[in-house]
Amino acid sequence: MKRSGGSESEKRRKRRRLLQELGDQRIPYLGPSDHGFQQLWETSYSGLALRRSCSLPEELHGRVEAALLTLRRRGCFLRDLVKVRDRDVFTAVSRVLLGQPGTTYRYLDTRLFTIPWHTDEQRGSCCDPDLSAACKALWELNCFFCSDVGDRKEGDVFKQCRKELVGAIESKPSVEGDTESKDSEESKPSDDGGDSESKQSEEGETESKHSDDWDIESKHSEEEGPSSKQDAAWESRHSDEMGDMKTKQTELGSPTGSKQHSEGKHTGWKHRPAGSTETETTGLGPQEQPVAELKHSLSGYHIEDEEDEDQQSGQGCSNLNPAKTSCPGPTQFNVTLLNYMDPAAMSQLKEEPYYGMGKMAVGWHHDENLVSLSPVAVYSYSCHDDDKAGVSSEEGPAEKGCWRIGLKVAWDIHTPGLTLPLQSGDSYYLRDDLNRTHQHCVLAGDSARFSSTHRVAECSTGTLDYIQSRCREALSNLSTDPETGTHSLLSLLPATLQGYEEIHNEVEFEWLRQYWFQGQRYTRFCSWWARPMGQLENDWREMELMTQLLLAAVEEEGQPEEGRREMAETLLTALTDRQQHRQTWRDRCHSSLAQTLPPEEAPVDRPFWADDDPSMPLPFDLADIINRVESLLWRM
Repeated sequence: MKRSGGSESEKRRKRRRLLQELGDQRIPYLGPSDHGFQQLWETSYSGLALRRSCSLPEELHGRVEAALLTLRRRGCFLRDLVKVRDRDVFTAVSRVLLGQPGTTYRYLDTRLFTIPWHTDEQRGSCCDPDLSAACKALWELNCFFCSDVGDRKEGDVFKQCRKELVGAIESKPSVEGDTESKDSEESKPSDDGGDSESKQSEEGETESKHSDDWDIESKHSEEEGPSSKQDAAWESRHSDEMGDMKTKQTELGSPTGSKQHSEGKHTGWKHRPAGSTETETTGLGPQEQPVAELKHSLSGYHIEDEEDEDQQSGQGCSNLNPAKTSCPGPTQFNVTLLNYMDPAAMSQLKEEPYYGMGKMAVGWHHDENLVSLSPVAVYSYSCHDDDKAGVSSEEGPAEKGCWRIGLKVAWDIHTPGLTLPLQSGDSYYLRDDLNRTHQHCVLAGDSARFSSTHRVAECSTGTLDYIQSRCREALSNLSTDPETGTHSLLSLLPATLQGYEEIHNEVEFEWLRQYWFQGQRYTRFCSWWARPMGQLENDWREMELMTQLLLAAVEEEGQPEEGRREMAETLLTALTDRQQHRQTWRDRCHSSLAQTLPPEEAPVDRPFWADDDPSMPLPFDLADIINRVESLLWRM
């Protein structure tokens, strides 16, 4: 349900009040080293499934990781300029979209155009051999995920991953001291001063603190080296690195201390059934009592604020009956959004504000624009500096921090959050209704990271086939005399004209403007979209001609006055909307942020929009045309 501006303002006010009341306190969360972690995962986050690196074919690892490095080396990972609350901001991550040919993915007023992955059946010359091989490797990973994510017989494998993850932590001696003090330092709330649009804080701060709809839903990507993953070596590395996790906890009943509380850790958590309004206080020490009291005092907050959207969301746990909620039929991921991020290159990463989980690479969000109840599959690949340089050398320091995914039940202050560490080559699935009822964030590690996020994009209005069919529909109203070449409109019915003018605007602002704003950046890597977008430009010119013919019909004195009025009102609405959108896009192309991009990445304000283009069938000054139509209506 879409909210009004006043409702959104009220939501932001409530969020700020919530943060003020929280102060330095944190809502509890559990990691693998915490008692109750596995129970929490199974009861409140059952839609999350982990597939460890060693359970994927080693050959597939090698091809995928080589593909990611190839795309990175060729410069295919680019930051997006997206729109958040009427402001353009850069994404903290660099990304590129691969997927089915002719498919797009739209988020935050930005449309991404796929580089087609290359299958055995889909071969072409749009990419050079290296990029073609990289795209094919990611298609092979996509095929693996399609066959694996919905296979419920694999449930035992995922459960075993949980147990092994917890077992690896519990087998390590607890290390306090320096690690704990480092965590305490990282958990301090960051200074929210400063509003520079060039900072990543535009995403991490603004949206992670004040929005549940933030979808810089990036799992960020990175570079890594060779993928020799022998099982024994993997187990050894996994055990070592998990022992170095930044939050170390004692067994249930041991003193927690104030530092652990400030981190949001809560070893005394007891599972409470979803929907219960009681606050569990048993076993809480004096340091933990304020969180329990705060949870009780705010127990109605999220229900009141989100009631219209979440009445049937099953808050408190992902649905345990997947047969009733899963996307019907076998999963067919149609795109993968590849992400790359190097925390060392970021000037500032914001602290996770609610739980004290640590530095965020991506704030809390639901993945958007997906087919309802469809799963998401993510492959994670971390690398060190020697890998990024493409030079084979010895392993980096073992104490490198691992990346983690954080999860929480959306607008639930009772259920503890959960963090899941990701080793290089691990994959995880968000299944059933988890993406709808929960939110997730990405917590930065010490090394750079790639991720390949496979999804079923809702693209009923986002494929080349779709927009081409819309063009054919609109142009069916244009008639051309074969002898004289004279053009005319077949129908002047207002409803028909309105529909065709809406298609005209859709072609211009949802496709052509979007492509020349950022989509054209990828033509130097892949030429697939060049010809179809050229055809869309030709169709758009034909629609401009149709608008000119409609204007002539409106101004023709011989038309019945009532019919002319209806046509004029239809034309005025379409042109006013077009004028506003053109100005918006003109502003975006010439914004201060857009001007900071190198020429090969900068948005393009296409010359055919200019008033000195002789091929334009309609004067560019829409204001003059609007004035003419308004004057005509006034005289009628």
